[in-house]
Amino acid sequence: MLTGARAARHNPAVSKPLRDADFERLASWRYALRVFLRFSASAARRAGISPSQHQLVLAVRGFPEGPPTIADLAERLQLRHQSTVGLVDRCQRAGLVRRRKDAEDRRRVRVEITAKAERILEQLSREHLRELRSLALKFPLALPKPE
Repeated sequence: MLTGARAARHNPAVSKPLRDADFERLASWRYALRVFLRFSASAARRAGISPSQHQLVLAVRGFPEGPPTIADLAERLQLRHQSTVGLVDRCQRAGLVRRRKDAEDRRRVRVEITAKAERILEQLSREHLRELRSLALKFPLALPKPE
């Protein structure tokens, strides 16, 4: 691993000192993220589900390749496999998701959202998109091009 001056020679991004604007941009981005996450958690609770349940049903509904597996969800949610299984169990008991065997590989289980979850997610997603638009106006997050 390279450190200090040697690292600066091998990584152009390290060679120039950071400016106050760099720190301000990072701090602003972190603040906007925290504001959004707080909004999201409150919105989920108002809709009658936990923030974790909201994240799971959104990950299921938004998975690009059809119904995801537990492993897919663990990766998307950045959780351990067993934690994801527990969350899917809780969501299934709440009537938000169902499991089904994969048509091609019967050993694999896919997770789908229910009509109940679809209704809740539709409303939450509309609220979240409005909030993101609002935050984008307050916190321009675009990064400058590398020098």
